[in-house]
Amino acid sequence: MIVGIDAKRIVRNGTGLGSYGRTLVNDLIRLGNSDMHFRLYAPDEGRDELRTQIIGDGNVQFCYPSGHPSAIRKAFWRSHGVVKDLVRDGVSVYHGLSGELPSGLRKAGIRSVVTIHDLIFMRHPEYYHWIDTKIYEWKFRQALREADRIIAISERTRQDIIELGGEQYADRISIIYQSFAPRFSTAVSAEKKAEVRNRYQLPQRFILNVGTIERRKNLAVAAEAVDLLPQDIHLVAVGRQTDYVHQLPHSDRLHLLSGVPDSDLAAIYALAEAFVYPSRYEGFGIPIIEAIAAGLPVVACTGSCLEEAGGPDSRYVGPDDVIGMAEALKMSLRGARGRQERIQRSREYIRRFEGNDVAGQVAELYRSLL
Repeated sequence: MIVGIDAKRIVRNGTGLGSYGRTLVNDLIRLGNSDMHFRLYAPDEGRDELRTQIIGDGNVQFCYPSGHPSAIRKAFWRSHGVVKDLVRDGVSVYHGLSGELPSGLRKAGIRSVVTIHDLIFMRHPEYYHWIDTKIYEWKFRQALREADRIIAISERTRQDIIELGGEQYADRISIIYQSFAPRFSTAVSAEKKAEVRNRYQLPQRFILNVGTIERRKNLAVAAEAVDLLPQDIHLVAVGRQTDYVHQLPHSDRLHLLSGVPDSDLAAIYALAEAFVYPSRYEGFGIPIIEAIAAGLPVVACTGSCLEEAGGPDSRYVGPDDVIGMAEALKMSLRGARGRQERIQRSREYIRRFEGNDVAGQVAELYRSLL
């Protein structure tokens, strides 16, 4: 079986969709299915440090459009022209990892799977430019028409697909959660932690947040809550910055880091005391699982699906409840009663997201289409 995979985000995105793709592909490779070969289709080679994270040997191959196409031709190839390459390469199943599929798959006789992470652009269009919402919605409906099977990464996303896409697609949807990279649950050496603390000038005690720093992620509420905690507690936020940073409170206890390489992220998790994820709406929330895997207690917000990711032993508050968040964070600091027991139960909870279990479900879905 030759499986084609949309690899644009794998080679270009450091976190989010890129992390999802790299983790899933590596976990599929680790399954060791000798009858399954992977071709990763990307419009260009992207970033070396991301592309080279894909493991494997002769059963994995990156594929690119021929020649040196312009940005417009690359986009056309990914949405249309790649189908000819899939037919040429003998691809049996094609998997769109980021909510879109090229048109013409059904006509070419290629079975397809699409992973849909969230429909925030339809549920909360106020967070997007109106042109982008129209483009994303068109891609979403195009993917529904082409896909033989749909992977929703959470029950919340499954419900959104049915409600916003149509009940006729309900029987095509499988919930397969995201997995997390094993490095987050692996002990980080004291030398690496000291090196990372020094490189980023991290405070001795801090609460961590990971994710794009944008309005929907609601970091201001976490910053205001941390200001209600003891003076030696700081907030470190790691992620790409947008204009939203200008709306954050000015505080010497708030530290913003961007451009952090993947190789340093696990050490930053290991140095933190707790994790906060105040987002107003998510499709899943993989940083929550990474934090729990690293041994951190989690405080997150209600209103979407974060309870699915964090489980019953994380703490949840309303997205505008600054005082409630401060209390929940206070009960997550070192020395708080029951903290270690909650961490242990949360780590048991996230075993359902471990790589081979997730990859096994995806591989079985591929086989079911043939």
